[in-house]
Amino acid sequence: MVRLPITKTPKVYVGGAFIRSESARVFPLRDAAGEFFANIPQCTRKDLRNAVEAAAKAGPGWAKRTAYNRGQILYRLAEMIEARAGEMADAIALGGATPAAAAREVAAAVDRLIYYAGWTDKYEQVLGNVNPVAAPFFNFTVTEPMGIIGVITPDEAPLLALISLVAPAITSGNTVVALASTRQPYPAILLGEMLATSDLPGGVVNLLTGFRAEMIPTFATHTHLRAISAVVNAAERKALALGAAESIKRTIMLKAEEKRDWFATTAQSVDAIRDTLEYKTTWHPVGA
Repeated sequence: MVRLPITKTPKVYVGGAFIRSESARVFPLRDAAGEFFANIPQCTRKDLRNAVEAAAKAGPGWAKRTAYNRGQILYRLAEMIEARAGEMADAIALGGATPAAAAREVAAAVDRLIYYAGWTDKYEQVLGNVNPVAAPFFNFTVTEPMGIIGVITPDEAPLLALISLVAPAITSGNTVVALASTRQPYPAILLGEMLATSDLPGGVVNLLTGFRAEMIPTFATHTHLRAISAVVNAAERKALALGAAESIKRTIMLKAEEKRDWFATTAQSVDAIRDTLEYKTTWHPVGA
């Protein structure tokens, strides 16, 4: 008897669970040859709001973890991607990348996670400070996570760009709601499966798929998102800037028109961690 293959039903990863879109809408994903591959969930503004709620629940516990433990968890996630590197490379190759280019992107994504895992217990010493003051006080500036960070990824380098924007935010104890590439969403779907089997608590990273035009206005105006890290075009930058001004959130916007080399060492930096931090300065009397 001929056996019919069991095809996968892609789902997004929100709050530690795999869900379909709240609206039950999907959009077709086709491979580089134009052949149908799968139906991808077309997430809505309601899905975004649900993901923010999940991130808010996970935030306090994640922020309270020790820096060393967060580094261990990021390292474990890198291990999970490394173990399924071939499958992830196939997911990237759906968009037309050569097998060699897809394998290179997976390797770079693993290395980027390791890079930020190494920063978890070091960035405080680099970005915090003991401030000299002309008074009988100690003056300290320490860092704190901002809260929930919205991430909007580009279509190029769908895995590496996603990791490059998400990793610095969670390194310092933030949680993330990310919108994956519209043209190449499947690597994010597969990454969600790896997140579920890693040690990262559910809700710390939430991955959505869908159309940017529908989702960006809600990213811009949602008051519980404390910052947005995005690769966006001119019209999207304007929408984000106007919405962010209304809800008073920080924006870190890279211009989509200026092609970025996600493989370069300049695409990783402690400054990317700095962008998702707040600073608290404390005065303490000497001798008290």
